[in-house]
Amino acid sequence: MIIDLHVPTTVVFGAGRFAELGGHAARYGGRVLLVCGRSAARQYGLLLAATAELERAGLVVTVSDNISAEPLASEVDAAVEAAARARCDVVVALGGGSAIDAGKAVAVGLRAGAVGPLVGTTLAATGGAVPVIAVPTIAGSGAEVTKGAIITDDARSLKSGIRGEDLFPRVAIIDPDLTSTVPAAVAVASGFDALTHAVEGYVARKANPITRSLAEQALEVLGRCLPRLAAGANDPALREELALASLLGGINVANASTCLPHRLQQAMGSVPRVAISHGRGLAAVYPAWLRRAEPHAGDAFATVGRVLGAGDAVTAVGRLLRSTGVGASLRSHGFRATDVGTLVGGVTGNTGNDPIPGIDDDLIRSLFEESL
Repeated sequence: MIIDLHVPTTVVFGAGRFAELGGHAARYGGRVLLVCGRSAARQYGLLLAATAELERAGLVVTVSDNISAEPLASEVDAAVEAAARARCDVVVALGGGSAIDAGKAVAVGLRAGAVGPLVGTTLAATGGAVPVIAVPTIAGSGAEVTKGAIITDDARSLKSGIRGEDLFPRVAIIDPDLTSTVPAAVAVASGFDALTHAVEGYVARKANPITRSLAEQALEVLGRCLPRLAAGANDPALREELALASLLGGINVANASTCLPHRLQQAMGSVPRVAISHGRGLAAVYPAWLRRAEPHAGDAFATVGRVLGAGDAVTAVGRLLRSTGVGASLRSHGFRATDVGTLVGGVTGNTGNDPIPGIDDDLIRSLFEESL
């Protein structure tokens, strides 16, 4: 048995640990670029609190809060310019997966230049990226411990990853209390993203006994907690479990990677007319993918179904999509049959990690068509 497991990010987990932000950042520099989204961090006081923690540690803070829900290369480039002007030597990324991905892209952009041309590439490790401290405020993406950043190059309408060892954050501060203000619909969609990381971390070709063990733990948590979350529960124990499941999923993404549904969802960025979150895009294509993939990894999918409380993965995930309300067709989100060709052309990245062998454009087209 050969296993490669690499988690270089220092994980700081637990309620109240947000207060350690300044101390961790001070170990890496003296001038911070604080990257966040356009509204939630400011609305709920997290931007003010983060700034206060950093300044209390003696750091000079520059704020870049121009990141949209699906971060654009042009937004990242603007943040890079702000960081360069302020001579920032550390990046703090505060928010959901989008803000964290943007922060990671800023860190490599400060060394590599314009970010747009980097989208869809894997960077050689240099060790020269500006250090990133990731502070997730939504449980789901696991971006705080992964080596990729999903960015849309608006010049090419290409949504894909910038990947490489330099994108691992140096520190992830995971404080479940920070997720208390997330609206239930947003939290559930993000939680479904975590579920897909667990499923794919179990069935992927790169899966190993460790990623499968982490996946089973995450699946058990998410199967119990997502319906409660959708029903309005928001207690500290629930938030802690969801934050842990998100972390476990991120570790799996970093080591077992993901499967075809993530390539399909990223391709949705090629249709800029439609605004769809990552989690809801995954939910739209997951039933069709499960039906096609299950015959190729039957035992693995059977375990997924069993852990989620059903006889098979198709039934289990379908039940969860209905009970949480996150499942919907691509058409209901605004996609049209005439978009399918664009979606197929927008699929990039590795598809060889999927259980389905020989993935081609015909299969991808059929999955998009079924998901309409």
